[in-house]
Amino acid sequence: MAKRHRAYWKGYLRLSLVTIAVEVYNAVESKSDISFRQIHKPTGRRVHYQKVVQGVGEIENSDIVKGYEVDTDTYVTIEPEEIDALKLESKKTIDLVQFVDAAELDYRYFERPYFVAPADPLAGEGFVVIRDSLRKTGKVGLAQVTIGGREWLVAIAPVEDGLIMEMLRYADELREPKDFFEEVPREKPQKAMIDLAVQLIEQKSAPFKPEAFTDRYQDALKSLVQMKMKGKKVVAPEEEGRPSGANVIDLMEALKKSVQQSPAKTGRSPKASSVKQTKGPSSSSGRSKKKA
Repeated sequence: MAKRHRAYWKGYLRLSLVTIAVEVYNAVESKSDISFRQIHKPTGRRVHYQKVVQGVGEIENSDIVKGYEVDTDTYVTIEPEEIDALKLESKKTIDLVQFVDAAELDYRYFERPYFVAPADPLAGEGFVVIRDSLRKTGKVGLAQVTIGGREWLVAIAPVEDGLIMEMLRYADELREPKDFFEEVPREKPQKAMIDLAVQLIEQKSAPFKPEAFTDRYQDALKSLVQMKMKGKKVVAPEEEGRPSGANVIDLMEALKKSVQQSPAKTGRSPKASSVKQTKGPSSSSGRSKKKA
């Protein structure tokens, strides 16, 4: 049976002397239905952009090549075939060179997930052996692979009947946490406060059900578009400062009251509507809501 999706990358997965043909598929798809265009307000027409060169004018896409700036307005140009000529084994092979415990991977390194599947029936047996071995050991395989114009560090792990490949950031891409947490108090809080916070967390704990959460911002945008299409006037709500909840003056008292309240049902998505409407001409007179 033909596969329902087009492969994002095709190559080989290698474990020492075992090499199997695989295909990589995007494990994520965008569900954002609302996208905006830039419009010239006086005419209501869409704004277009042209590729121009100073002193030349508008140019064709076929005349554009990649260039690396070595000095002000001085570039080294690279042809597509020169990039293709780079001899990197990772362009075609995901070579599992190291294995680590899954718990060792810091979530800050995760970039984007992809599914890895056997490319043909001949690869099936080796694929299953690698998958089940990773599952039994609780390990994650590390490799590098060239995709989308760069060489990625990737982690390979079992997922259901297949494998998942998580693209990872390199260590030098992460900022130092200490640069942002200088103002965090060094004194330890009272044990009673920690105990109350732990109790509050336990009250609100539940199994993770990702389908219970929706993009409320997109839902609100859809409602806004529908209202505008019906000719209703959109009125921005009053500006908000601190989010709903009491101002924390007495932290201990706030924690006690929070624990006393009924446990919230986690995973519930509040209604998305965040705009008020009044009948009137199709116009927008709202102010941007201030960030909290």
